[in-house]
Amino acid sequence: MDNAVLSVTELNNYIKDLLDSDTLLAGLAVKGEISNYKLYPSGHHYFTLKDAESSIRCVMFKGNASKLRFTPENGMGVTAVGRVTVFPRDGAYQLYCTELFPEGMGDLHIAFEQLKEKLSKEGLFDTSHKKPLPRYPKTIAVITSSAGAAVRDMIRILGKRWPTTKIVVLPVRVQGVEAPPEIVGAIRYANRFKIGDIIITGRGGGSIEDLWAFNDERVARAIYESEIPVISAVGHEPDVTIADYVADLRAATPSNAAELAVPDQNEFREALSSMEARLLQAMRKKVSEKRTRLENIASRRVMQNPTAYIDQKRLELDSAQNALLSCYERLINMKKHLYIRCAASLDALSPLKVLGRGYSITTDINGNAVTNAETVKPGDGLNVNLSRGALKCTVDEVILSR
Repeated sequence: MDNAVLSVTELNNYIKDLLDSDTLLAGLAVKGEISNYKLYPSGHHYFTLKDAESSIRCVMFKGNASKLRFTPENGMGVTAVGRVTVFPRDGAYQLYCTELFPEGMGDLHIAFEQLKEKLSKEGLFDTSHKKPLPRYPKTIAVITSSAGAAVRDMIRILGKRWPTTKIVVLPVRVQGVEAPPEIVGAIRYANRFKIGDIIITGRGGGSIEDLWAFNDERVARAIYESEIPVISAVGHEPDVTIADYVADLRAATPSNAAELAVPDQNEFREALSSMEARLLQAMRKKVSEKRTRLENIASRRVMQNPTAYIDQKRLELDSAQNALLSCYERLINMKKHLYIRCAASLDALSPLKVLGRGYSITTDINGNAVTNAETVKPGDGLNVNLSRGALKCTVDEVILSR
């Protein structure tokens, strides 16, 4: 037997050397569909790349994966760039990816849509969270590049429209990997120290790569958490970034942001002039009405001859007094006649009248009237009341009527 005898490890390493020495396999691009995608805690990405008939295992280590601008998903068509080799421990060959490009839309566009969907589900775009802008801001914090044309345009327009507003520029980078943390830091700094009543953040136009700092999740969350209202002013009118969706107000351009942040002093003056004209017109109308009323009052007879008014009221008072006295006298006479009739009726019913005609009133010792002889017996004491005086008597005999 002339064949060499190799261990499994030696065989796997030999195959690995063969694959590593192949220039085609050392750097190639493979097109396929992602399946079995997994992201491990280590930061490494593992997935399978397949087409209609075959599949190949793939791995993308953390260092290369950190450069991805989108999140790979199962079913996504991609082109993977890397090298094919064998992992000696398992004896399985796989594609070690260094770059990953989505098919159709670019990676930045996919990353944009993925982040947009994620933040939308979390409620960062809800209108209920949008804060109103103060109508007359005293200070505006502008977070942008201090070297760009955008900041000069904003300062010029703000100064022209509303000169009383103070402008504080917080210079940051607006492009590159350093831009997002600087923008986030400036927004938080402005909130912590209450730098302004409004924050304007943005930059001039450019490609999607140039504007990418404002599609960063960190910037979006900083804008959402800002207690100061934020105006997003990124690029030109067609450009839309994640910052535009999160901000309290989106401006088409940095210049437009300056126009939205403050009122126009010329329009304000025109409004004041219009209000002044209406106020003067209203005052003239009021004065005219009061003058007419004064003239009407002055033309009345009481104003022409004040004593005549007093004399008239004096006559009316005398008439009312006489009528009151007459009514009072009639009431007194009526009550007097009623009194006399009542007194006569009482007098006619008075027991004293009966006594005056020779009759008497007999009562027992308890004061009860005696009307029946049967209620007394011989020896009982009685009181006999006369028209004048009274008698104390003792009953000698009781005579009953037949």
